[in-house]
Amino acid sequence: MKRSARITIHPDALQHNLKRAKEIAPNSKVNAVIKANAYGHGAIETAGILYEITDGFAVSCIPEAVELRQSGIDKPLTVLQGHQSINDLRIAEAYKLRLTIHEDRQLSLLNQFSPAKNGFHFDLNVKIDSGMHRLGFDPSRCHDIYSKLKNHIYVNPENIILMTHLSCADEIDNDFTSQQLSTFDRACKKISAPKSIANSAGILGWQESHADWIRPGIMLFGSSPFTSSNRDTHKLKASMTFNAPVIAIHKLAKGDSIGYGATWTCPKDLKVAVIACGYADGYPRHASSGSPVWLNGQEVKLVGRVSMDMIIVELDGFNENENENQDNRLQIGDLAELWGENINIDQVAQSADTISYELLCNAGNLCDRMGN
Repeated sequence: MKRSARITIHPDALQHNLKRAKEIAPNSKVNAVIKANAYGHGAIETAGILYEITDGFAVSCIPEAVELRQSGIDKPLTVLQGHQSINDLRIAEAYKLRLTIHEDRQLSLLNQFSPAKNGFHFDLNVKIDSGMHRLGFDPSRCHDIYSKLKNHIYVNPENIILMTHLSCADEIDNDFTSQQLSTFDRACKKISAPKSIANSAGILGWQESHADWIRPGIMLFGSSPFTSSNRDTHKLKASMTFNAPVIAIHKLAKGDSIGYGATWTCPKDLKVAVIACGYADGYPRHASSGSPVWLNGQEVKLVGRVSMDMIIVELDGFNENENENQDNRLQIGDLAELWGENINIDQVAQSADTISYELLCNAGNLCDRMGN
């Protein structure tokens, strides 16, 4: 594609963030969640970077899992949405995928299936709906479903994991997480099987959710799941840097308006820089004026609306000595950091009334990658 905006992925940061998850939950095994192309970081590349540290990986769907297997990733691989057809079961058998069972139709498909290889058994996750009401069996059915699967001819009874998903763990003051944990605990009572509960928010904020397996996602990619804290609070590192070049520098007069809709007006004479990055590259269209951008070692502010291919930053207070050598001054081609080590992605997400997950996925899947 070769647009001007670029992302850089930082392997050391990805490894550091996974190690943080292991430090916080030292008694749990780790299923690193790399769905949606590893939140825009590249699933195959990220799996290779984390391979020696994690106990397994988790993805959303069968095609994501197949891509990893075909690339040579042979770690345990969980498909969180599970199978949707007999053909999915055939693929899962061929590629040795751990499937998630969360509804009755999947049980029926399993009953209809005949493995190609004699003696083959699936490893499974059984998802219990503890209150999110998205996927999962009613808690009252936990024992019955577990018993059916444990005795199923095509299921490995020793490799069934009971799991649930927390819907409000990113809100520390919300007691709904405690209710979910209690619901799941009651549902699984007296079942001797490994449990998996904690997402990133659970890992960082709810120690009682750690259980046998944790599933870190957004924290792997250097972002806090909490609006009340940022990555630095949890000793995480930025795994993606988003850069774009300056393509114009203007002097404007007091009263001049900037961008579509003329929503921002210069309060005084000032200089602005135009950066070649917009919503076509994954920068959030709804980022508000005042959103931070890092430019030549200093923080500057976005002004006006985000365009498809460009944003504008004002340089009021920008420390530039007109008498310095031209090479040391702001000039066309200098790279701005939209987020990364200097600009916290969580701050950009808040300014756009969205979440860092969306920003990472959009930029990572739209932009070309620079060398690490």
